[in-house]
Amino acid sequence: MQRIALIYHSAHGHTEHIATQVLRGASELAGIRAELLRAEDLASAPEALVAYDGLVFGSPTYLGGVSGTFKTFMDATGRMWRQQQLRGKLAAGFTVSSLPAGDKQSTLMSMFVFAMQHGMLWMGNPILPEQHAGVPYEQAANRLGSWSGLMAQAGHASPADAFAAGDIKTARMFGAHFARALQRLGASDVSAQPGVGTRNQAEQAEAA
Repeated sequence: MQRIALIYHSAHGHTEHIATQVLRGASELAGIRAELLRAEDLASAPEALVAYDGLVFGSPTYLGGVSGTFKTFMDATGRMWRQQQLRGKLAAGFTVSSLPAGDKQSTLMSMFVFAMQHGMLWMGNPILPEQHAGVPYEQAANRLGSWSGLMAQAGHASPADAFAAGDIKTARMFGAHFARALQRLGASDVSAQPGVGTRNQAEQAEAA
């Protein structure tokens, strides 16, 4: 059984709604156990993530970046970086904003850099935009055309009614693709322990 953690922050429920759709897609595969974890709960004990094979990060886009709550979680993993405890784990990200663009790309990039610093393996979004195949725009998968991760656009309605059908479809497909990629990689085997030189690198960084 391979385990996936979906780590998210959601102030108004919209990002949480997308997280549940990603969870639903990932959970459709046999041999996968996916769980939702709130970023604010992990900030005090981020070491819990060591038990998972794959990590999916989710945050609303606020002013071109992750939310303050999500950044607090990211910063709390600093002590894990010294030991490279997350190295080799499969990672991906998603974000939500109220505009089609909303500078969501910079939010995903901050997650990507975070994952790279921890030595994780980043999975982008390979879903082809379905509107190019004639699917109506609001119903099309990856209608926003994001390749670095999952993007969704939330209206001002309640979370259950705020998203286009295409964004919900994309989230489920994204979760299923992540789970399939995790199975192909055998991430529980590639999640390596710190290798030779890791301690020296940390010591050099501290000295700098």
